[in-house]
Amino acid sequence: MIKEFRDFIARGNVMDMAVGIIIGAAFTAIVSSLVADIINPVIGLFTGGIDFTDKYLVLSGEVAAGTGLDAARESGAAIFAWGKFVMAVINFLIVAWVVFVLVKMVNRVKDAAVRKDAEPVTSTEPAAPPPPSAEALLTEIRDLLKERTA
Repeated sequence: MIKEFRDFIARGNVMDMAVGIIIGAAFTAIVSSLVADIINPVIGLFTGGIDFTDKYLVLSGEVAAGTGLDAARESGAAIFAWGKFVMAVINFLIVAWVVFVLVKMVNRVKDAAVRKDAEPVTSTEPAAPPPPSAEALLTEIRDLLKERTA
């Protein structure tokens, strides 16, 4: 069983997946900071700082008007926190857009590198003449055979 576990861990796919998860966690922190610290404030400028996080409906129970979401939940009332859901959807769309743009940029750089590698190397020597056609080769062989027999 230990040997099987060692073989499983030693496979390249498992190691690639582990590296991907670690890089993904670090990348998540970068994207989250980009969204929270840079993009959301800019969007807030255009929307007048609208934040739906504390918007909710009271389904049952008593909650005083103007009470925050956390206090309303602590009061024991049944709360429909639609604002938090709206903000989660907005944040998801922003994160998805940022990831899309980053992946598109990485692919563009990767494609440029592949094209650069695929470009032929130009040399200063003249190109070799194209090989003779089959008809010319057959004619040359015929003539050589005639000279031999003559």
